[in-house]
Amino acid sequence: MSTLIEQAVQARLVASAPQMESVPATLRYDREDPFAVQMAFPPPATLEGNEVSWAFSRELLAAGLDAPAGVGDVRVRPFGYDRTVVEFRAPEGIAMVHIRTSEVRRFLKRAQGMVPTGSEHVYLDLDHNLAELLRDAC
Repeated sequence: MSTLIEQAVQARLVASAPQMESVPATLRYDREDPFAVQMAFPPPATLEGNEVSWAFSRELLAAGLDAPAGVGDVRVRPFGYDRTVVEFRAPEGIAMVHIRTSEVRRFLKRAQGMVPTGSEHVYLDLDHNLAELLRDAC
C-alpha cells in the first residue's frame, strides 16, 4: 500500500489586481511524516521558476476550514461558502491562494483514512529519524 497521497487542486492566486489568476497546486500527505501536509506549486506558478513546496500541520489545515487558524508562516481560514484561503508568509512577501473547500475536505478525508487523527505517533519511526539527524550532524 502506498504511503503517499497527492491531490491536484486549482488554486486562485489573490493579487492586488481585480482578477485572480488560477495556478495549479498539489496537496501531499505522506504517512512517513504523519503530522504534516505539503502544498506544492510547479515552476511556472512561482516567481523564481522553481517548484515551491510549503510543509505545515495537517491539524492546521483541518482547523482552518471552519475558523481562522495559524499564527506563523502559514495561516488558513474559511472564505465564503465554498473557499478556503491559505496564506503563506516569507521574508519576500505574502502569497494568498483560494482553494475549493470541498477539495481540501476530500484530501483530508483521504489522509484520515491512511492515518487517523490521534494515531500519528504510531507511524513515526523515531529510531530512523534520530539516526538521520545524527548522520547529518557528522
